[in-house]
Amino acid sequence: MSTVGLEHQQLLIGGRWTDASSGGTYEKTNPYTGEPAGSAAAATRDDARAAVDAAHEAFRDWSAQPPERRAEVLRRASEILMERQQDIAAIVTEETGGTFGWGMFNVELGAGMFAWGAEQAGALGTEQIPSHIPGKEARAVRQPVGVVVGIAPWNAPVILGVRAIAAPLAYGNTVVLRASEECPRTHAAIIHALEDAGAPPGVVNLITNDPADAPEVVDELIAHPAVRRVNFTGSTRVGRIVAENAARHLKRVLLELGGKAPMVVLADADLDRAVAAANFGSFMHQGQICMSTERIVVDEQVADDFAERLGERAASLVTGDPRDPTTQIGPLVNQSALERVTELVEDAVAKGARVVSGGKADGPIFRPTVLAGVTPEMKIYHEESFGPVVAIVPVDGVEQAIAIANDTEYGLSSAVFSGDLDTAMEVARRLETGMCHINDTTVHDEPQMPFGGVKDSGWGRFGGNAAIDEFTELRWITVQREPREYPI
Repeated sequence: MSTVGLEHQQLLIGGRWTDASSGGTYEKTNPYTGEPAGSAAAATRDDARAAVDAAHEAFRDWSAQPPERRAEVLRRASEILMERQQDIAAIVTEETGGTFGWGMFNVELGAGMFAWGAEQAGALGTEQIPSHIPGKEARAVRQPVGVVVGIAPWNAPVILGVRAIAAPLAYGNTVVLRASEECPRTHAAIIHALEDAGAPPGVVNLITNDPADAPEVVDELIAHPAVRRVNFTGSTRVGRIVAENAARHLKRVLLELGGKAPMVVLADADLDRAVAAANFGSFMHQGQICMSTERIVVDEQVADDFAERLGERAASLVTGDPRDPTTQIGPLVNQSALERVTELVEDAVAKGARVVSGGKADGPIFRPTVLAGVTPEMKIYHEESFGPVVAIVPVDGVEQAIAIANDTEYGLSSAVFSGDLDTAMEVARRLETGMCHINDTTVHDEPQMPFGGVKDSGWGRFGGNAAIDEFTELRWITVQREPREYPI
C-alpha cells in the first residue's frame, strides 16, 4: 500500500487499524506553511492497555518462530521502506519541517537498521559455564523478555522509530510503538512496512495520542504488567519522568536523552576539516539532532580564524521551503522551539557574545548562527538549544579544553580535532561522553555501533552487541546429570 495521503492516522492494535476508543482525534500542522498536516487518533488509557494486551498475546508465537522467520520479516520491511522512500520523505517534510533530503536519509538509515535487525535475529546463544558440582551442567541462556514499549521522537523520525523496535523484534519480543505527536503518520509508515512485510497480528502495535494525554498514555504503557522493557529517546526532562515512573514498577529502561555535544579543536588541527565537520554537525536538520555540535571548544590561537571560516560557511547555507530539494536549512519544528532559540541567542548577545553569522529568525526559520566569545554566564553555554546555533568557547591549551568540554550535565557525543592522534586519543579518553569521534563530526550513527550517553544524556546502549543485553533476559539453567549428596 502507499503511505501517501493518509491524512487521518489510526491506531494499530492486534492487527486491526482503528480509531481511538473515545473517538478523539488531534490535529497536526505543517511547521513551514502552518497549514493542516492531517489528524491522528487520540488514544486513551484503554487503547494503550489494549495494545499491550495484543502484544502480550502475540509474544508466545512470535518468540517461538525460528530466527530465519523473524529475519525474513525485518529484511522485507527494510526493502519496503526503500521502495517507499520518496513518499515517506514527503511525509517527514510535511509533519516535521525536515528537508526532503533529511527525510530521504532517514528512510535509508532506517532501512539499514531493519536490515541489521535481520542479521541479529540469530544472535541469541547459549554459553556453557563450568560448575564445581560433580555432574552439573550449567549454561547462560539469552531469551526474549516479552513486550517492549518504544517511545520515539520526531526529530529523526524514521531512524529513531525503527531503532526503538528493530532489535526487540529481532530477538523475539513483541512491541508497542508510541508515536511522537509531531509525526504520527511518519511513525505509522514504519509500522505499515512491518505489517506489509508479514509481521503477524499483535507483533507490532501503534499508539498515537493527543499531546495533552501523553502522561496518562505513557503511564499506562509503563504500568502494564506485561511490559518488560521501555526504551525512550527524547529530552532529559521527560526521560527523567519515564525513568521515575518505570522505577516504581521495577521496569528496566533504556534512555537516550539530551546532549550538548562539544567539538574540541586543538591548535594543531586541520581547520578546513574541522570547520567542515562543525558546519555539518551544528546545522544539519536545523541543529535538531541529539548529537548536534552545540559547543566548539577551540584553542585561542586559532579561535578567531575558526569562527570567521565557520561563519562564512553558515551564511552560505540555503534556507527556505523544506520541500525544495535545494533547501539545506528548513523551519524549526514549532513556534515554541523558535522562541526558545531566539531567547538563548538574545541572552548570549546581551551578555557579550558576538554574532558572527545569523542571529535572528526569518518567519519559521532561524538563520544558521555562529556565536563567538561564549562564556559560562550565558544560558547557551549550558542549555541545549536544539536549533541551528553553535557557541564558540576559546580556551588556553589542552587541559582547559578538556575541562570546558566536560563542564556540562550532558554526555552524549563529542569530537576532537588534532594533528596528533596520540594527543587526540588521550583527550577522547578523558571526555565524559558515551561517544567520541576523532577528526570527524559529533553527528554520526551506524546500526552496529553501541549508541548512547552518560550523565544526564541517559543510560544503556542501542545498537551492536549492546542491544542484546538491553532487550533479552540472561538466565542461568542447570542440569544435574548424576545423583548429588546434600548436607541435610
